Amino acid sequence: MTTIGSPLLWGAFAVLVVVALLVDLVLMRHGGPHKVTFKEALYWSIGWIGLALAFNAGLWWYVSQQAGDVVGNRVALEFLTGYLVEKSLAVDNIFVFLMLFTYFAVPEEQRQKVLIIGVIGAIVLRAIMIFAGAFLLAKFHWILYVFGAFLLLTGVKMLLAAGKAPDLEKNPALKWMRGHLPLTADYHGNAFSVLKDGKRWYTPLFVVIVLIGVTDVIFAVDSIPAIFAITSDPFIVLTSNVFAVLGLRAMFFLLAGMADRFHLLPYGLAIVLMFIGVKMLLIDVYKIPILWSLGVVAATIAATVALSLLRPAAPPVTASRD
Repeated sequence: MTTIGSPLLWGAFAVLVVVALLVDLVLMRHGGPHKVTFKEALYWSIGWIGLALAFNAGLWWYVSQQAGDVVGNRVALEFLTGYLVEKSLAVDNIFVFLMLFTYFAVPEEQRQKVLIIGVIGAIVLRAIMIFAGAFLLAKFHWILYVFGAFLLLTGVKMLLAAGKAPDLEKNPALKWMRGHLPLTADYHGNAFSVLKDGKRWYTPLFVVIVLIGVTDVIFAVDSIPAIFAITSDPFIVLTSNVFAVLGLRAMFFLLAGMADRFHLLPYGLAIVLMFIGVKMLLIDVYKIPILWSLGVVAATIAATVALSLLRPAAPPVTASRD
C-alpha cells in the first residue's frame, strides 16, 4: 500500500496521540467526577480542533519539504477533508450517546468516564479496521465499488430514518444482556459489577459501556469507507480519523444541551454519505477533485445546521386532557 507515512511521521503521530490522551485523562481525574460545563467543553473543543489543524500544518510543511508543494498541498487538503467528514459523522455518534445516557439515566459525574473509554475503544477499533481496509484495497480494487454501494445505501437508509427516534428496546445487544446477565437496577459509583451473596451482578454502567462499544463498531463501519473515498493513504485515513475521535468527548458536552436544535443535521449527514458513495462508485469514470468534495461536505453540513437554527423543530404534540 502506498503511503506518505514515514517512520518519523508515524512516531510523531503516535507520541502526540498518547500525550494528548494522557493530558486529557490526568486533567479529567484532577477535576474529579463532575458535571462538565458548556464553557469547559467549549475550551476543550477549541483545543482539540486547534491540535488537529496544527498537526495538519506540520504535515503540510514536512511533506512539502520532502516531496514538493504540490504533494504537500494535496496531502493537507485530503487530511482536512477527511477530518471534516469524520467530525461531521461523529455528531451522529453524539446523538446516539445522548440517547443512551438519557435512557439509562447515567449520572452526570459518570459520563466522562464512559466517554473516555468509548474514545479509546474507537481509536483502537478504527486503527485495526483502517489497516485491514487499506490492505484489502491494495489487493482488490473492486472493493471500492462495494464501499461505494454500501455508503450510498447507508445514506438512503439514514435519510429515510431521519427525524424518527430509534427504539432502544429492540437493540439486539441490550436484549441479549437482559436475557443472559444478572443486571442491577441502580448504579454503584464507578463500578461495572458488584458481588451480592457470592453472585456477580452487572451495573447499568456496564450495559452503557457495552452499547457504546457496539455503537463505535457501527459508526466505524460507516465512516471508514467514507474516508477511503477521499484518500487510500492509511496514514491520512488514520490520522484524520483519530483527531476527529479525540474531540468526541468535549463535543458531546458541547452539543448535549443543543441536540434538538440541530434536528435537520441527520439529513445533511445522509446527503454527505450518499455523495461520498457516488464519488467512490465513479472513481474509475471521473475522479471528483478533493477541493470539490471538501466544498460539498462543508456546504451541506453548514446548510443543514443553518436551516435547523432558522426553522426550529415543532414542539412535540402532547395529548390533551379532558
